Amino acid sequence: MRMSRLFVQTLREYPADAEVISHKLLVRAGYIRKLTNGVYNYLPLMWRVLKKIENIVREEMDKAGAQELLMPFVQPAELWQESGRWDVYGKELMRLKDRHSREMCLGPTHEEIITAIAREGIRSYKQLPVNLYQIQSKFRDEIRPRFGLLRGREFIMKDAYSFDIDEEGLDKSYKIMEKAYKRIFERCGLETKMVQSDSGAIGGSVSHEFMVLVNENDENNAGENDVFYCTKCGYSANSNHAVSILNEAVTDGGFTKAEIIDTPDTHSIEELSNFLHIPQSVICKALIYVIDGNYVLALIRGDKTVEETKLMNAFAGNDIRIARNDEMDEIMQISGFNAVAGFIGPKGLKNIEIIADETVKDLKNFVIGCNQTDKHLIGANWGVDVELPEKIADIRLVEENDKCVDCGNKLKVTRGIEVGNIFKLGTKYSKAMNATFTDKDGQEKPFIMGCYGIGVSRTAAAAVERHHDEHGIIWPLSIAPYTVIIVPVSDQDETQMKTAEELYNKLLAANVEVIIDDRSERAGVKLKDADLIGIPYRITVGKTIKDGLVEFKTRATGETETIPPDEALKRIEILSY
Repeated sequence: MRMSRLFVQTLREYPADAEVISHKLLVRAGYIRKLTNGVYNYLPLMWRVLKKIENIVREEMDKAGAQELLMPFVQPAELWQESGRWDVYGKELMRLKDRHSREMCLGPTHEEIITAIAREGIRSYKQLPVNLYQIQSKFRDEIRPRFGLLRGREFIMKDAYSFDIDEEGLDKSYKIMEKAYKRIFERCGLETKMVQSDSGAIGGSVSHEFMVLVNENDENNAGENDVFYCTKCGYSANSNHAVSILNEAVTDGGFTKAEIIDTPDTHSIEELSNFLHIPQSVICKALIYVIDGNYVLALIRGDKTVEETKLMNAFAGNDIRIARNDEMDEIMQISGFNAVAGFIGPKGLKNIEIIADETVKDLKNFVIGCNQTDKHLIGANWGVDVELPEKIADIRLVEENDKCVDCGNKLKVTRGIEVGNIFKLGTKYSKAMNATFTDKDGQEKPFIMGCYGIGVSRTAAAAVERHHDEHGIIWPLSIAPYTVIIVPVSDQDETQMKTAEELYNKLLAANVEVIIDDRSERAGVKLKDADLIGIPYRITVGKTIKDGLVEFKTRATGETETIPPDEALKRIEILSY
């Protein structure tokens, strides 16, 4: 490809609305352009990257025994109503009606469609196991799309679905996909960590995410989740699924009697702790949330933090947020109180479900809100001064240096970007949609299903997050849009242009993906663009060609060598195969 013909426009500055480095670089280097909020055009350079990722995914999925198909992007409401997800999926589901007023949606995922396909096409256990996959665009109407391709509304995804006779078969399918995923990301030049995770709206009993770990020292990194891991036994989990053994802490407040005292202007746990001269660990914190429109009061030890996904899952919810001030006022009025945030407690509250984190069970002589502004109950004990809620669950956010549940070693934490996930769905969809097969005894049984997703466009963005420097993108060779760029320093120098053209034509003949920068631009502009775009290798034809030499640069290391053109040609041909 000639740079003069390549449809690309690089920018001198980063786009004003970009927050993370992958978004900044992909726009500035001419890979993507925003169409509307959360929706992007994939320009020619980006499309080449995406097709390479897709090809790697296809090759490994095919090797793993999966079969590719393509399902519709627009889906009828009827199938979602069968599965029970039409009314609970949330506002991320883009709903619409056709000209006949039939309800439809833009597919954010395809569990319902694939289950219907299996229901119609698989009758006997003799046809199992089966793994079907597709690569196509999805749409989720994110409330706040951001981070470019990492959290957009429209995105490209590979999703696969396995159908097995029993749980043993699902285990095998799951492990096959786990191995395939590791190969896929390795081939894409990405080091990933497989971590335990929450199943979210897809559901299922077991799920894992494949996370690309980001550079935490980079202030522009897009790490979206905390990943807790143990260096001793290998335990790893996303923050919304991680568990730990608590470190020792003071849990007895030491108060000799229970009484309500004045605690003016102590709206935070820190302020209350300082006012009473007690550790935060003997305070019972109370927070009001709204889960699927219902009020929930969460109790947790004062030195700990509620993990909202865990809390939502404890109520089998689909949407969660902290209550607004007006909603807290409503709860107070219904219950006959007038307390503000910071002074709320469980005693006497009405029209609200109450849940306690496991950390509060061992509290003694502790401090808790009493639904009176500027007052707290001190010296409280469960079953005497306040009732311990019946609903107790782990709703705590794990912290760095907590102890590993498997070996007791201290947990470490880092930030990660999810690029893939695998779920054991079991019979969640097959039972709901009556998708069955006949087993060897002639009995009708629901399929045992698994689901396996890879964000193709997200993987490309994650690669940029992981591989870049102050000059631009550094694509791994396997997914780079082109292997090498040839830069003649001066298009007015006949010798330079002749050598550059000869190298270009020879590489084309050798089926090497190559660009020649034949533009009438200053050398500095050409070299900066080459680094910004991130082509793995650069051959610069400059003044040294008079001595029979060209400059050979490796983008990933920044190393340059002055070598004969034929040597540069041989190196590129070897690297391309």
